[in-house]
Amino acid sequence: MAVANASTAFTLRTSSPIRLAASFPHCPPSSFGTPTKYLPFPLQATRKRKVLFSQSWAVKNEFSEADDGGDAKVEELGEPTETLLYSFSPLPLLVVAALPGAGTVRSLFGPFVELVKSWNLPDWLVHWGHPGNMAVVLFAMGGYGTYLGFRIRYSDDVEEKAKAKDLHPKLLGGMFFFFALGATGGITSLLTSDKPIFESPHAVTGFIGLALLTIQTILPALFEGNPGLRNVHGILGSGIMTLFLIHAALGLQLGLSY
Repeated sequence: MAVANASTAFTLRTSSPIRLAASFPHCPPSSFGTPTKYLPFPLQATRKRKVLFSQSWAVKNEFSEADDGGDAKVEELGEPTETLLYSFSPLPLLVVAALPGAGTVRSLFGPFVELVKSWNLPDWLVHWGHPGNMAVVLFAMGGYGTYLGFRIRYSDDVEEKAKAKDLHPKLLGGMFFFFALGATGGITSLLTSDKPIFESPHAVTGFIGLALLTIQTILPALFEGNPGLRNVHGILGSGIMTLFLIHAALGLQLGLSY
């Protein structure tokens, strides 16, 4: 009887673990249907590296997308939103613009200005009459006179040179006269519109141009004693024409300002 109880206990102890294992089957992790613990060690290591690599690549991709978005925002913010245009104004000449005698000139021109106002001329004629006349003098007399001066210098035709020598001083002398006379018309136009007369760069360049034209008319009388002054005369004449072109541009700017 004792032998039968011992064999029964031994049978129960050895069979119960087997039943538990059968009732709760253990399924080890697998990779593509193959249990991981049965994979060779190199394949397990390779799979872990692939997982780590894919995770790190995803993180880097998120960072790069965030950076690209930030750069795009910076570029959008950095684009210019407005453009400013500035008109030309020779600021260094404003020092010369403070010329004395404006009050005296205003008082001298006062009676004539009142006479012009009494004529009831059209506003456009008072405003643009001076610029129109001076433009004709500059381009017709000054431009053609300058061309004749170059023909005197470089032409090989004796007859052409003779005609140019006769007409060149007449044209540029007439330009000097009409410019000096036109200055009074410009002053009258400004006073009629109740504007300052000597404070603009247009007025300053006009005074400088008339002073240089005075020197230019004196130089031909000195050619016989010093032929080298012909070069100075030609260079100075070209510079004066360039100055009067700037003077005309400043006059247009002044006319459009009021």
